[in-house]
Amino acid sequence: MMLWSKAKTVAAACAAALALAFPGSAAPRAAGGAPEPLAASSEVADGPKLPAEPVAPAGDAPAAATAARPEVTEADRAEAVKSVNAFAADLYKRLRTVDEFKGRNMFFSPYSISTALGMTYAGARENTAEVMRRTLRFTLEDARLHAALGGLARELNAAGREGAFRLSVANRLWGQEDWPLLPEFLGLVERDYGAGIELLDFRAGEGEPARRTINTWVEKQTQERIKDLIPRGIFDDETALVLTNAVYFKADWAAPFEKNATHEAAFRPAAGREVKVPTMYGRAQFGYAETEDLQLLEMDYLGERTSMVVLLPREVEGLAGLEEAISAESLDGLVAEIGRQEVEVFLPKFEFASGSVKLKETLSDLGMAEAFMRGVADFSGMNGIKPPLDGSMFIQEAVHKAFVAVDEKGTEAAAATAVIMGRATSVPPPAPVFRADRPFLFFIRDRFSGAMLFMGRVTDPTRNS
Repeated sequence: MMLWSKAKTVAAACAAALALAFPGSAAPRAAGGAPEPLAASSEVADGPKLPAEPVAPAGDAPAAATAARPEVTEADRAEAVKSVNAFAADLYKRLRTVDEFKGRNMFFSPYSISTALGMTYAGARENTAEVMRRTLRFTLEDARLHAALGGLARELNAAGREGAFRLSVANRLWGQEDWPLLPEFLGLVERDYGAGIELLDFRAGEGEPARRTINTWVEKQTQERIKDLIPRGIFDDETALVLTNAVYFKADWAAPFEKNATHEAAFRPAAGREVKVPTMYGRAQFGYAETEDLQLLEMDYLGERTSMVVLLPREVEGLAGLEEAISAESLDGLVAEIGRQEVEVFLPKFEFASGSVKLKETLSDLGMAEAFMRGVADFSGMNGIKPPLDGSMFIQEAVHKAFVAVDEKGTEAAAATAVIMGRATSVPPPAPVFRADRPFLFFIRDRFSGAMLFMGRVTDPTRNS
């Protein structure tokens, strides 16, 4: 078992590895001035706009729709990244135990999930906002948080356009065509996240075209690497809004592997087991660190803004202990220990994609259960209706899908997240409690004729008379 100090160090590196789908978030701002605004909404034809009037009575002009975007400071950006990484570590621990990943390869984008849920959080109020805030590890005041998350997306997009790699982030809202939302909410997510809205029909009989429209948008944003993000049957008559995020990344290694050096080599998935896999080989200058229990390798991509971090336990059965110790808190300390030196590297080629993973149970276990409770969740910041009134909104489901491929040339990765919001059409009254803990009378009747066939009473169930 690792020493605790080493465990914290290891865990921090795990958080860095989990951040593969949002590389460069801790790197300096790309050259070329301030990033351009996120323009996800231009990727699809604009649908009709929602009515200007919110569901609840409107007051003065919505501040969020008219105010200028708050300036994003380096400190706020760093704090937002810290939140994403802390949530990544928490989520990793939960996801590794779900059926889709138990004992299998796992890959996901904590950045994509954080961003989609960040847009959702913009409409949360009261205790629902608090449980989401704690679960997502958000620490910034709300206005600064949304500006920072949106600013990070714009920065990553700018880096992807200007750098030696491809990186794009896109956000989009899809609303039920007859379901108005508050201008304050729409203004905030468009201003900070670049998320325009298109109107669809999620109702029975129309849900399939809506599903195809959203999935087609996701495919386009991820270069067709993420298909069928939203599975069949997930929409119903209560579905009112879908919030989506898509991330795509492709980069070449700064020090690529020679293809003719790739060879079949042994890989041990568990003690006593061995399989043969195509294994790349190279010897070059890499970032490297080691402890008694593990080795850490950092491989740069072209441009050196982005990198992949690999944590290798020294023992075949060492991964479980490493995963248990995952924490983002000591990330900076571990990264500071990485030094550049010549390293001989053997790395298997791999490519895999997750299915559409439903996150409702996982996020509920992490502390966000209230957000999924119909008639309890408070997303009145989206449409002005408080629970338990009809029309109050709640999260029906959150789905995520990811893809990764690593070969001699570099890495391609993509991920997408959708948060499906429902609106309560009616809230059932609390169920009565019937506790037969005192003497009672009973009878048996013929329901057709109404005849009472038997009748009796119970004064002491332990007696036979």
